[in-house]
Amino acid sequence: MKTVKRTVGIAFLALVTVAFVSCKDGNKDHDNSDGHHDNEASAPMSSEMHQEGDTDVNKDMATNEGQDAKAEIILKDYFNLKDALVADDSDKAHTLGTTLVASLKDFDSAAYSKGQQEELNDILVDAIEHAEHISESPMEHQREHFKILSKDVIDMVAITGTATKLYEQFCPMYDGGSAWLSTNKEVRNPYYGSSMLKCGKVQREIN
Repeated sequence: MKTVKRTVGIAFLALVTVAFVSCKDGNKDHDNSDGHHDNEASAPMSSEMHQEGDTDVNKDMATNEGQDAKAEIILKDYFNLKDALVADDSDKAHTLGTTLVASLKDFDSAAYSKGQQEELNDILVDAIEHAEHISESPMEHQREHFKILSKDVIDMVAITGTATKLYEQFCPMYDGGSAWLSTNKEVRNPYYGSSMLKCGKVQREIN
C-alpha cells in the first residue's frame, strides 16, 4: 500500500511541475517587453534589441559567398537615407541621396540572366532618377521620391537577394499607402518622421 501511495505522490508532483513550466513558457510567448500581447510570430530577440535606426546595423551587413556585394552597398546607402528621413534631416538626406546615386550607378548586372539584367537595368534607371531628386529637393518632395525609390529597391532585392534579414514595412496613411524596407522590426516611419514616428506595420519579412 505504501508503494502505491508513493507512486501516486510522485506522479502528482510530476504533473504539477509540467503544468508550472508550461505556464511559465506560455507567459514568455505572449507577453512583450512593453506588457502587450503579441499574436504575431515573433522575430528572434536580437532583432528586437537593435537601435531605432539602421545605420549601426549597416556596418555589420555581410555578404555570403555568391551574394551581390554591390547590391548590399545599395541597401546600406538606402538605409542611411531612410534614417535621415526618419530624423527629419533634409540636409543629410541631400548628401545621402547623392551617395546612393553613386552606388546605384556602380551596380553591375552582368552576372544575372538576360531577363534579370533587363529588369535590373529598368529598376536602376528609375531608382537613380528618384535618388537624384532626393539629393536636391525639400523634405516634402524627398519623401515623395523615397516612396518610389523604396519600390525600386524592394524590386531589386527580389532579384538580387540579400544576406541580411529585412522587414518590409507599410504606412497606410501616407499617399494612399506606402512601403519601405528596414533591418529593424520596430517601425520608424520615414514618411512622417517625428510627427507620426510609429505609424505603420511590418507586412513581410525577407530572409
